Amino acid sequence: MSKTRIAFIGAGNMAASLIGGLRAKGLEAAQIRASDPGAETRARVSAEHGIEVFADNADAVQGADVVVLAVKPQAMKAVCEALRPSLAPNQLVVSIAAGITCASMNNWLGAQPIVRCMPNTPALLRQGVSGLFATTQVTAEQRQQAQELLSAVGIALWLNEEQQLDAVTAVSGSGPAYFFLLIEAMTAAGEKLGLPRDIAAQLTLQTALGAAHMAVASDVDAAELRRRVTSPAGTTEAAIKTFQAGGFEALVEKALGAAAHRSAEMAEQLGR
Repeated sequence: MSKTRIAFIGAGNMAASLIGGLRAKGLEAAQIRASDPGAETRARVSAEHGIEVFADNADAVQGADVVVLAVKPQAMKAVCEALRPSLAPNQLVVSIAAGITCASMNNWLGAQPIVRCMPNTPALLRQGVSGLFATTQVTAEQRQQAQELLSAVGIALWLNEEQQLDAVTAVSGSGPAYFFLLIEAMTAAGEKLGLPRDIAAQLTLQTALGAAHMAVASDVDAAELRRRVTSPAGTTEAAIKTFQAGGFEALVEKALGAAAHRSAEMAEQLGR
């Protein structure tokens, strides 16, 4: 990426986090540019990262090696169709918009090499994880460019089939909200057990953080870690058995299945 020139179409939170990650990894401000319809957004991104900004998308993509589409899915068709005449042949397009397939983008953009990504919101703290899928037009060098782009804000994992992005959406794209829901529920339960709400919240948050760090650092899987902290006939076992009696695993499977189904449904609706 030392010489790669990158243009961001859309300069919202996710684009700004990617720009910040790239700058932190050593990319020069002159290698990055962005466009956005909002004057305040342009001014903020330019001030924070020292990059050149544009109101016109066509101006931003001139001379870029990589064009990152960071616009809302509902706006993608109009943005792509307007941008099509300004793209150079073989200019890599990286989309971080949920629910827009490569086929739809090729219909709107022409035969550009496309990498479709599904990042998640912890990318804003450079703790994200992204699933990536590349079309056959994408070269090995362009795959590396996309890999380094998304790795600037976390982990980037390649997929062999585009439809697997629906599962990525269900697991990690929507995943932070599931943990927030559990944090909400544990905090509320702690309060009902007699703890002050602020203490229940701190206990829950630090426990979640510590458990995540343990799981990431461990050389065994989550099931083994759970077994190691679940003493026979102890307090943890009492809670785990209650979760399982309520159908916890089946409910999680059902919930993620609903998310994946909705992701595929959105791709059909938004790709028309």
